[in-house]
Amino acid sequence: MLIAGDIGGTKSHLVAYDESGGKLQVVARKRYATRDFSSFEKLVEEFARHAAGSSAPNRITGAGFGVPGTVVDGRLHAAHVPWVLDSASLAASLGLPRKHIVLMNDLVATARGLQKLEPKDLLYLNRGVDHPEENVAVIAAGTGLGEAVLYWDGHGHRAAPSEGGSADFAPRSDREIAFLTYLKKRLTRVSCEELFSGRGFRPIHEFLAPDLRHDSFGKPAGESAQEITQNALAGTCPTCIETLDFWTDAFGAESGNLALRVLAYGGVYLAGGIAVKILPLLKKSTFCQAFADKGPLAPLLANIPIAVVLNEDAPLLGAAHSALTVLGGGKLT
Repeated sequence: MLIAGDIGGTKSHLVAYDESGGKLQVVARKRYATRDFSSFEKLVEEFARHAAGSSAPNRITGAGFGVPGTVVDGRLHAAHVPWVLDSASLAASLGLPRKHIVLMNDLVATARGLQKLEPKDLLYLNRGVDHPEENVAVIAAGTGLGEAVLYWDGHGHRAAPSEGGSADFAPRSDREIAFLTYLKKRLTRVSCEELFSGRGFRPIHEFLAPDLRHDSFGKPAGESAQEITQNALAGTCPTCIETLDFWTDAFGAESGNLALRVLAYGGVYLAGGIAVKILPLLKKSTFCQAFADKGPLAPLLANIPIAVVLNEDAPLLGAAHSALTVLGGGKLT
């Protein structure tokens, strides 16, 4: 039995799989509030007990986890997660060799999971021109902002992480420049993640309508993002609709920037929780126009396929197949 986890700053989603002939079958799954656990090991041990009580318990042979952060020497220093993750410590707690534990950046897990998805798991905002033997970019907005690339090495796609979410936000319109100036009064530095994550919704709303406040504005950013999204989708708050329009346009521009940086002719995939939650607005937004608004390179960007990842198991599949590869049962890169 393999354990796979998609570990986030708010929620952690863990799944146990049985493997047969390189194919994975779900045995058990459960979501947890990340900060309910004092350590990563305690979270995984709790899920292992849950999985052991499933209808078909088996011994755990390996595990893979996608976590927002950077892996160095088997230790993952996570952003938005209250622990340092160590593969040796987790291996000891599960009674496994260290090499059977795979820690990776969450966007690497998602990128690898893309290779295991079916057509029904994607919704295209732009069909573009299909180039299967070219680089692919993945961008995921949720609690934070993650970016990764599947680069084509001449034989297959290999996933590479980045910390693109920590890059500087680059405004393109007068209104975005004014918004950056507004944020600079609050923050010493404005990264892309300050805007292209759940915590970006409230400052946009406050910038657009300083005197209009909702009930959630005195609560954590995630709650205000949820309220703004609900109001926009319901059409009950014009400023909330304008907030989402502002966000999707700017997010389209940043996604286009990523496509340029890695020459993602093979496509750009929008993962993370926000794209799916705002999908009705995203489909009729200016996202694709902003994506392609790159001067002389606009025709090139307009031909790049853009798809929303509908299957939230993408990072779990990537993590599980990475663990399976380490165990000798797969060839995922």
